[in-house]
Amino acid sequence: MDLIKQLTGKNPVEYENVAKSLVDNSDVTLFEKLVKQDDFLFDFVKNNVAKRIQNACNKDNYQNLLNFLGHYSPSYDTMIAEVLFEYGGLELLPVMKEIFLEDDENKKAYAVKYFSFVSQDMIQDLLPLLRQTAHSKFEPLAVNSIEVLAKMNDELSKNEALEKLNSQDEFEQYEAVKFLVNYQSKDALGKIIEVMKKSTLSENIASEIPYLIPLDELLEKDKEAGILVLCHIVNAIPEIIPASAVIDYNLFGIFENLYIDNLNSASAILLRLAQDKFAQLAENDEYLFDCDKNTKDEVYAVNSLLSGMNKNKLSSLFYEELYEDSDFVFFAVDFVDEIEELETLLDSSNQTLILKVLTLLKEKQVLSNAHKEAVLNNITNPEIRQVIEVL
Repeated sequence: MDLIKQLTGKNPVEYENVAKSLVDNSDVTLFEKLVKQDDFLFDFVKNNVAKRIQNACNKDNYQNLLNFLGHYSPSYDTMIAEVLFEYGGLELLPVMKEIFLEDDENKKAYAVKYFSFVSQDMIQDLLPLLRQTAHSKFEPLAVNSIEVLAKMNDELSKNEALEKLNSQDEFEQYEAVKFLVNYQSKDALGKIIEVMKKSTLSENIASEIPYLIPLDELLEKDKEAGILVLCHIVNAIPEIIPASAVIDYNLFGIFENLYIDNLNSASAILLRLAQDKFAQLAENDEYLFDCDKNTKDEVYAVNSLLSGMNKNKLSSLFYEELYEDSDFVFFAVDFVDEIEELETLLDSSNQTLILKVLTLLKEKQVLSNAHKEAVLNNITNPEIRQVIEVL
C-alpha cells in the first residue's frame, strides 16, 4: 500500500485517513518519505498535502509535529509553524527557542519559521543569533532568518547588506543581493540593478530580481531597466533559471506587449535574443526533458510567438545601441553582420567590449593583425591583453 500515493491522491477518504494517521501516530518515517518526494511533486500537489496535514491537526495532537522537524521541507515549513503557533501559541516559544539553539539546521529552520508568527518583542533576545543564521550556508535557514529580520525591521542587517553591494568581491555582492531580495528591500532595487550591470554574475542577479518586484511592475516603473533584466533572464534559461519561469514570469504576455506596443532599440534586442533562445529550447528535447506538459506547451507557444516577429524589423532598431555606453551593446553586437559596424567599436574605452568585438571578428573569419595592433596599445588589463594576443 503506497501511503504517499494515497496522501497525494484525489480520494478524500484515503488522503484524510493517511493525513490523520501521519499526525496522530507521529509517523516520522512517512513524513521523511514525503519530504524526499519534494522534487518530484508539482507545487499544487504539495500545497494540497500541506492543507490535508493541517486539517488533521488539533489541540490534542499538534505537538506530534515537533517530531518532524528533523526533516526540512520548504513545502511544509509554513504549515507546520502555523499549526504550532495556532495551538501552542507563546507557551511553545521556550521550546522553539531551545530548538533554535540546537545544532540541527533542519530543526533551526523550522524554529525560525515559527518565530515569524511571534511578535518581535518576544524574540528580541534572539536578534544577534538571527543575524548570524541569516548567513547560514543552509539556504532555508538563511532565508527564514532574513524573513524574521525583515519583520523585526532590523536596519543593522539591512545596512550591512547594502554596504556589501559596494564590495570588490562579486560573490559577496551576490550574497548581499540575495539578502536584500529575501528582506524585500524594494528601496535597494536601483542599486541591485547597477550591480547587475557590472557584475560577471549578472544572470544570477537578474534571476533574483523578479522575487523583489514583478517583471511587469518593473517594466512599468523603469522600462529600460526591466528590459535589461529580461535580457539576462533569457540568457539564464535553462542553466540558471528553470524553463518553468516562462510561465512564472508571463514571458509570452511581456514579449507580445513589447513587440506590439513598446518596440524600441532595447526591446528589439531583447526579442531578437529571445528568438534564438526559445528556438534552441523548442528544438532540443534535452532542455525540456524534465519539464511538465504546461511548461513545454508554454515554451512552444512563446517560440511560435517570437518566430512570427519580423527579424528585419527588429534588426533595423538595435543598431541604435551600438555605442560603448549602452547597457545593451554586449547583446546587440552578437547580431551585427556588418564588419564596419563592429570595427567602429574598437575605438571603445571599454576593454571588455573590445575583446568581445575582436572575438566576433575572429568568428566571422575576418580578424587581422591590423585589428589587434590597433587596440593593443590601449589595453591595460593584462588578462584581456593576453587573450587578445593569442586570438
